[in-house]
Amino acid sequence: MSSHATFARLVDTHCHLDWNKFDPDRDQVVQRAIEAGVTRMITIGVDIPSSQRAIELAEKYPAVYAAIGVHPNDCGDFSKNALNQVRSLARHAKVVAIGEIGLDYYWQKTAKDQQARAFEMQLDLAAEVQKPVIIHNREATADVMRMLSQRRNIGVLHSFFESIGVAQQAIGLGYSIGFTGPITFKKADREREVAQEVPIDRILIETDAPFLTPEPHRGKRNEPAYVKHVAEMIAQVKGLTFDEVARQTTLNAEKLFGLG
Repeated sequence: MSSHATFARLVDTHCHLDWNKFDPDRDQVVQRAIEAGVTRMITIGVDIPSSQRAIELAEKYPAVYAAIGVHPNDCGDFSKNALNQVRSLARHAKVVAIGEIGLDYYWQKTAKDQQARAFEMQLDLAAEVQKPVIIHNREATADVMRMLSQRRNIGVLHSFFESIGVAQQAIGLGYSIGFTGPITFKKADREREVAQEVPIDRILIETDAPFLTPEPHRGKRNEPAYVKHVAEMIAQVKGLTFDEVARQTTLNAEKLFGLG
């Protein structure tokens, strides 16, 4: 067993453990993560049913926490009723954030004005229930940043692929920056340059499992144990030890999400 697994504690702040790709071996996936030093995982809802499943998984596994919310690609029928469902789920003791919420102009499965409405309502709800937000942004940066700058939420820009300028703007608003598996890809020079510039006390590590699998597992299903590859790459680009990155990103996650 490597020293990483023995000493360094990691938090995967973004995964989707309820996805059916984990149905055959979910217990083992969680166990492998713990053995790899991933002491806590935040599993993320994208609609009401997956938010409920996230809470069920958080109840089942001590190491798992839940984030709940309605994703921009799933908000076509978002209403006051849906908002009230999210509000009531947010009372659960293991719900640590509202998310994944935001805007997605790449898929545009939902009209932009409807996405904006669902996003605004959930940002306001997060402020009301005093939980951080997990922000999804795909090809909608100007509108996402405008809406965040009009409010006083805190949270994380999940799976960050934007410029250092956008990262600095987000940090100025009180947000953290989440990095996922693609930072390990050969061609991800821009992502690595951004990670180099972002202060270590504003970085969170994520898998987005079962998606965005890092090297050297690319092409296979991603899982929370692989978040260590993201931490290793951040250590490399910032000239820090793995243990320093593990310690600080864990502290960042504990502080933002109130993890005990």
